[in-house]
Amino acid sequence: MDFSIKTIDAKTSIASLKAGCIAVGIYENKKLSPQAQALDKSGEITAALKSGDISGKPGSTLLLRKIAGVAAERVLLIGLGADGELSDKVMSMAALCVARVIATLGGNDAVLALPFDTIKDRDLAWAIRNSILVLRENSYRSDTLKSKKETTLSGIKKVAFLVAAAKAAVAKEAVAQGLALANGIDLTKELGNLPGNVCTPTYLANTAKKLAKEFKLSVEVLDRKQLEALKMGSFLSVARGGGEAPKFIIIKHLGGKAKDAPTVLVGKGITFDTGGISLKGGAGMDEMKYDMCGAGSVLGTIRAIAELKLKLNVIGVIPATENMPSGTATKPGDIVTSMSGQTIEVLNTDAEGRLVLCDALTYVERFKPAAVVDIATLTGACVTSLGHHNSGLFTRHDSAHDALANELLSAGKATGDTAWRMPIEDSYQEQLKSNFADMANIGGPAGGSITAACFLERYTKKYTWAHLDIAGTAWKSGAAKGATGRPVALLTTFLMNRAAAAK
Repeated sequence: MDFSIKTIDAKTSIASLKAGCIAVGIYENKKLSPQAQALDKSGEITAALKSGDISGKPGSTLLLRKIAGVAAERVLLIGLGADGELSDKVMSMAALCVARVIATLGGNDAVLALPFDTIKDRDLAWAIRNSILVLRENSYRSDTLKSKKETTLSGIKKVAFLVAAAKAAVAKEAVAQGLALANGIDLTKELGNLPGNVCTPTYLANTAKKLAKEFKLSVEVLDRKQLEALKMGSFLSVARGGGEAPKFIIIKHLGGKAKDAPTVLVGKGITFDTGGISLKGGAGMDEMKYDMCGAGSVLGTIRAIAELKLKLNVIGVIPATENMPSGTATKPGDIVTSMSGQTIEVLNTDAEGRLVLCDALTYVERFKPAAVVDIATLTGACVTSLGHHNSGLFTRHDSAHDALANELLSAGKATGDTAWRMPIEDSYQEQLKSNFADMANIGGPAGGSITAACFLERYTKKYTWAHLDIAGTAWKSGAAKGATGRPVALLTTFLMNRAAAAK
């Protein structure tokens, strides 16, 4: 789907715009938006409202054809609710209505002439970015491995946003941002939806290499021998049971000044998680292909910021392996030594995400980072706590970490890719005590997402750090099963805000 901007000024009439379809808003009280009024010279739109053909409620639509005095072939009326109360939720619903209708239409193009600059607490740029994401989400198909692709209607493939000429520059930038975000989200979805026999650690490494080639990034992939030389005993303990070779991926987008400390994203890359010797139940285990969604979100975010040529130094780090049971797999009760030198009693091999992340979090010390954010489908306990609406955000409590948390929370609110801050306190660390090692890898059922974060926190003392537990938000189950692409929107917006602040 192609996106562009159309501008109007005092000398231009909306009615003169030629298009396969033009979408305008109407309200519940039978009031027309300014854009709809400009198309209603013949009174046909007003007549449709008076007749009750459309209510004006959010989600309602009515398609009119060949309106007198209007150059566009069709006019699509979109209900926006009560006049003066346009919210971001209603605008998202309006964009979805447009997406669904134009997917069924013939013709080449559609013009969205909605009141983008009247949304409460949002601006024009947000409206355009959000609309692009909604439209692209509606057109996404996860049929890569199907012998016959899903049948889709031809639909309109070109969409233009109608804005005032004075706001053209802002609108064009928003289109570029929306496209980059959508492309990053689609990459993350695609990686998540691929099965574990396709999306292996090597596949993730090759994806990083392709991104590096396309966008002129720097990439390095470490293999088992190099990881052994680095003494990543914790990471390698997870990789012992699988047949796929582990990979440690470092991809760099160096768009800032050479002296600027980078922001580092660390993504959990368990390409399939059986639980290891602590084997999971069979029901729903197929969804454990999504256990690499943290890694997928890092690659999706790197793709988005690279497309935007973001002027910021960002490094993505991905420890990738599968977690399998075998005669060589790590056993409950085994003690392993992490790269940091700290020893870990592995009480449950299904708590493997923290075992791969802790070595990655030690490795990134060498970058002297401005901040580190790790992203992981880490705990079912986070799903129990927060459901599927918010990702869990964990970090220490001091001025630097509070500032980082607020940046991430704000980026989440700005995109609808929201997170909720959870506690990290020393009292929870007590649950990780071991009689035989420096720590255990689980802290019992109470506060499971918190003790997992507390485990990771022990490896992050040398920099400002935050942890995002995306176990409840990275994918959907049931009839709508599939990767969501979260939290690419949150992370990309977080980095865009950092780049803007650095100017």
